[in-house]
Amino acid sequence: MRETGAIAGVSVAHADATVDEIEAAGGDGVRATVSDLLAREGVEEAFAVQTCNRSEAYVVTDRTVDGTTALSTFAPDVRGGAVRRLDHEESLEHLMRVASGLESLVLGEDQIIGQLREAYEESKSAGGIGPVLKDAVTKALHVGERARTETEINEGVVSLGSAAVRLAAGEIDLTDGTAVVVGAGEMGTLAARTLDDTAVSGIVVANRTVPHAEFVVEEVNTPAEAVSLADLPAVIPDADLVVTATGSPDLIVHPSYVDDAGRLVCIDIAQPRDVDPAAGAREGVTVYDIDDLEDVTRRTRESRAEEARRVESLIDEELDRVLEAYKRKRADDAISAMYAGADRVKARELDRAMSKLEAQGELTDEQRETVADMADALVGQLLAAPTRSLRDAAGEDDWETIRTALQLFDPEFTSQADGPEEADITDAAAGGPDAIPDSVVEELDD
Repeated sequence: MRETGAIAGVSVAHADATVDEIEAAGGDGVRATVSDLLAREGVEEAFAVQTCNRSEAYVVTDRTVDGTTALSTFAPDVRGGAVRRLDHEESLEHLMRVASGLESLVLGEDQIIGQLREAYEESKSAGGIGPVLKDAVTKALHVGERARTETEINEGVVSLGSAAVRLAAGEIDLTDGTAVVVGAGEMGTLAARTLDDTAVSGIVVANRTVPHAEFVVEEVNTPAEAVSLADLPAVIPDADLVVTATGSPDLIVHPSYVDDAGRLVCIDIAQPRDVDPAAGAREGVTVYDIDDLEDVTRRTRESRAEEARRVESLIDEELDRVLEAYKRKRADDAISAMYAGADRVKARELDRAMSKLEAQGELTDEQRETVADMADALVGQLLAAPTRSLRDAAGEDDWETIRTALQLFDPEFTSQADGPEEADITDAAAGGPDAIPDSVVEELDD
């Protein structure tokens, strides 16, 4: 019996990495990252997440060493201090924390839920999602939803889009000003909605696909218009604020676009960057990126500290449940092997006993049933104590006892792992294995 289902993960996120490092780690996108990981030796499943403030990848392998090797070249151009590597248990906990908003630049923000779902679908389309990652990501999303319904972690919290507007309001007077939002995705829409609550007199939404920009325009009450990206050189010089949030791999705002601008603040919340940093060299023009939002979001983080502790308790509760499930699964693997071995011996010896009894005189059906019941009872009573001991061993992380039992009762067992990090959490919440008699399962559960 070979242990399977170990998750290994790697994260490059805003807490330790710069915008450029996150961008470098992102590679060519989620699908390309997943496809590349699936092609590596030993990788059975793969999942990637790429947002404006994190690039992460997860793989499932039979052995943890294969997972570590597969992810060793993730973010090769990023300094070691910006890369966090996660084992099986750490990956499960980290995904729950990410989904709950505890790892976001803006503590408790809601956008990450949708981003995780989108990453899951993209990874699934690339063939990367199997039973282990399906369970892990689904559990993380469930925890994220619980965090937002059972606590106030997201009450009054700002998104990156609204954080950008707050940052701008501290730099310039937006009264009767004009703001340009570049990008009609989720972040761009949130930025436009936040601007709608300020004193700006006009909003311009620029997007590669103009109908998408028109949809955002309909979301605000402030006078607004939709334009194409080709119109940016004409609209930017008249603006007071530019917020960019596209998914373009190329720069969108070039230095020449701000040559005729007056006082202008550009806030780039895209990953990769939308605004050429050289635009900030123009007098009167200030360019901010995601790193610069940290001070704005710090105040929100402090106000959400108490709620964050409640979310962490929730995560501890859910993580304990998951870990207990796969500990039971590992114990049940050993118990199943033990009962299967005992059943083979019982069947052989029962045949011999029946043959000897038949030689002494023909047995009735009732007599045969009595002998068979006695054999079943003997096996159940003899193995009840070892079964309970194996369950206790799993609960106490005594994996040496589990390994020994597997070696004794399963000739196909290969000792490849030293602990629960190799456990398969797939179907872990199910009951005991079919090989265990119902009477014994009922007694253990009492």
